[in-house]
Amino acid sequence: MTIEPVPLRLIRVIERFDELAVAVSGGVDSMVLAHVVHGHTRTRLVAFHAASPAVPASATERVRIHAQRFGWQLRVVDAGELDDPTYRANPVDRCFFCKSRLYDRIRAVADFPTASGTNLDDLGDYRPGLRAAEDHRVIHPFVEAGLAKRDVYALAAALGLDDLAALPAQPCLASRIETGLVVDATTLAFVERVEAALAPLLPRATHLRCRVTATGVVVEADPLPTAGEDDGIVSLAARLCREGGRSFAGLRRYRRGSAFLHPTADLVGERSLG
Repeated sequence: MTIEPVPLRLIRVIERFDELAVAVSGGVDSMVLAHVVHGHTRTRLVAFHAASPAVPASATERVRIHAQRFGWQLRVVDAGELDDPTYRANPVDRCFFCKSRLYDRIRAVADFPTASGTNLDDLGDYRPGLRAAEDHRVIHPFVEAGLAKRDVYALAAALGLDDLAALPAQPCLASRIETGLVVDATTLAFVERVEAALAPLLPRATHLRCRVTATGVVVEADPLPTAGEDDGIVSLAARLCREGGRSFAGLRRYRRGSAFLHPTADLVGERSLG
């Protein structure tokens, strides 16, 4: 007797729909959701991936590889967020404008419901993208089925998706740019270049962020490299900053959402992922 690794309650949530457009970023949540829809339900999957300067090339490649290997129907779209001056200005609710454009693009070519990989843990953060999802009637199967982040990772492992089960959280590159600093393709490419260069010097599961702040570029890692190991990381980061015409402000422990600033009292204590 074969035991289905996917919770029945999640299958039931998904199978309310004949088709689902799943917004797949390349992160563990949306990737696992796409796998569940495609391989473990009767619902037809159409995976949508937004390729843009704010999305790491590694995430786009991951989506393409999984789509080809597992036979997903994949549509790669350009949400065009950098065409939006409000998004480029990087306000506190930047994610709202990004997600709104993405869901608009999906809706323009898909006349069936859109789903996201949002899980229960995400509801405790300040996430303007969830407001965009609500405006576009996007469904959140993991939330409806009562699954948190740890459950998604456990599901990835149970499905044999080892690369996803070991994948650290990977929000978009714009999340590395401090609130209020302009988001542009040059800065996004710089962030991606630094993280790609430093990642091989750190253990695979390390949380790594190149933060562009008003006082300079800060590299964050968790766990921090040991004494001696950090010399090469600091030296390389400093060189990349010089080459990019930027000031290197040092290495520190990764702090979730540290590039997200809170300009109003209403947002004190709330953070976005990054």
